[in-house]
Amino acid sequence: MPPAQARRLHLLLALANAMVGIAAFMVIGMLPEIGASYAVPHWQAGWLMTVYALVYALTSPLLVAATGRLARRDVLSLGLGLLGLGSLLSALAPSFTLILAARSLMAVGAGLITPVTTAIAVATVLPEQRGRALATVFGGFTIAQTFGVPAGVWLSYQLGWRTTFGTVAVLTLFAILVLRRLVPRQVTVQPASLAILGSVLATPVLLLAVLFTVFSMAAAFTFYTYLAPFLVERHGLGQTGVTVMLVIFGLGGVAGNHLGGVLTDRLGSVRSLVGLSMVTAIALPVLTLLDLPLAAMGAMVLVWSIAGWSANVAQQARLAGLDPRRAPVLLALNASAIYVGSSVGAAFGGQVISHAGYDLLGPAGAALVILALATLPVVAAMRRTPPLPCPTPGLGRS
Repeated sequence: MPPAQARRLHLLLALANAMVGIAAFMVIGMLPEIGASYAVPHWQAGWLMTVYALVYALTSPLLVAATGRLARRDVLSLGLGLLGLGSLLSALAPSFTLILAARSLMAVGAGLITPVTTAIAVATVLPEQRGRALATVFGGFTIAQTFGVPAGVWLSYQLGWRTTFGTVAVLTLFAILVLRRLVPRQVTVQPASLAILGSVLATPVLLLAVLFTVFSMAAAFTFYTYLAPFLVERHGLGQTGVTVMLVIFGLGGVAGNHLGGVLTDRLGSVRSLVGLSMVTAIALPVLTLLDLPLAAMGAMVLVWSIAGWSANVAQQARLAGLDPRRAPVLLALNASAIYVGSSVGAAFGGQVISHAGYDLLGPAGAALVILALATLPVVAAMRRTPPLPCPTPGLGRS
């Protein structure tokens, strides 16, 4: 595909990921309000992230493999449709149990979107350009973090959190119309099938490589899930202060997403991951153990966000390079790993708060970062053993 055409396509795919990012993470800033509506404590309201993450993780690789024969544009439309329907049902949910079910439907839709966008990005550029292509497509999440999530939180403060979910449903419909009109129906990518999924699951080195994502995302969400109540309790922030801090985190995401692409293309994915993870392992304990002035807190949130978002880009490029022929399924597993880590982190953070308060969230997250780093040399050693053969494209499709 010509570079200019590929660039336009990547920007459109970023729009789809922006909707996923808003839908997935806007509840972070609304946990106090949602919990109050259903009379559940903050740590229990965190299950809105945990359940979403678990459903995404369990369904995404299977759905991506099972829809391997469908046009990528149709798969994106289906995913966005389910995401929008789940948002609408969340806005109407009369009980905490039903909103958990609606969030599950949103997760099924999201699980069809992100892996497809990343697979298209990898397939439409040269290997040395993967970092920047993935940064563009993944940039939709940073747009969501910078503008969408804070705007959703502000809207929930003004008109109620149900209005925010309803607004997301409307925006998702708009995204479907745009993508249906502008994304080519057929985009050539490596085939995905249940047989290829099985072969990836039977390759230990690939699973261990994906495990880096599980640990690193668990580290992030141990703290990020409870960032809003932490800011309220530790710094006494109100709705404006929480929104501003989320904007700072989002700005770090924009910078980090770009930096991750540049670092990956210049230094390589593994070197980038080592350096960025070390920054995260230092930043997390500082955020919760030290009684920082508010300005210093904002600066550390920015640093933490930049490092985390940069690592996401580097990890995706690393996985695509490990096994290009099975990249679509491997990237789907990585997307699942993001939400497995999110789920583990949200649940783990809730337990840390219930037993030890907010102070130990940072050290707990840093310990998980160290575990993520430990997987890198093990994968490097295991790569000396040849991977299992990839099934012939077109066979074993479901």
